[in-house]
Amino acid sequence: MLYSAPFFEKQNPGSRLVFNFSASGQLKSQIESGAPADVFISAAASDMDAVERSSLTVGGTRSVLAGNSLVLVKSSLAKARIRQTSDLASPDVTRIAIGNPATVPAGRYARQVLEKRGLYDKLFVKLVLAENVRQVLDYVARGEVDAGFVFLTDAKVEPKAVIVENIPDAEHTPIVYPAAALSNGKNISGAKKFLEFLLSKKGKAAFRRYGFN
Repeated sequence: MLYSAPFFEKQNPGSRLVFNFSASGQLKSQIESGAPADVFISAAASDMDAVERSSLTVGGTRSVLAGNSLVLVKSSLAKARIRQTSDLASPDVTRIAIGNPATVPAGRYARQVLEKRGLYDKLFVKLVLAENVRQVLDYVARGEVDAGFVFLTDAKVEPKAVIVENIPDAEHTPIVYPAAALSNGKNISGAKKFLEFLLSKKGKAAFRRYGFN
């Protein structure tokens, strides 16, 4: 979304986009508590569903902007040998970062994968819960954890995070980014115009350029 900002502002003189990149669950809670916002873009359908159930979205504006993939990354500084998810059970691996499943969609997807593979309970004591996916990536990049689960688009922009496994889509809930204008926003017409732009050829091209699908 940030990638599209310069194009949108250029096409709409006088418009200025201000972003809040908190985890989707945190944004959901903020919106439900009355925080000012015109558009909600979530990394999980469930968080958008909750906002929609609260009658906080503008009818007819919800759409899916893009998709993503989940990957396991290791730190380039990690000494433990990690080539796949099952290696996380090794005694050499002591810290694994995931987003807090309660609020972070990437963490929710990671938990689903670990549970499906029978690893969640085994690895629970090693888990370091982060406030958002970027924090997971920072922990990995600085070598503060041995590995972590992040979105592919985030992994691609961090050279110190090495992708060791692309997680099959069938092992977790589909990763999609639904968006909608918010009914308590101060600029509903501007919100609709921004959503239209994101769904345009130029908007979709920006998503693809940075690895979204």
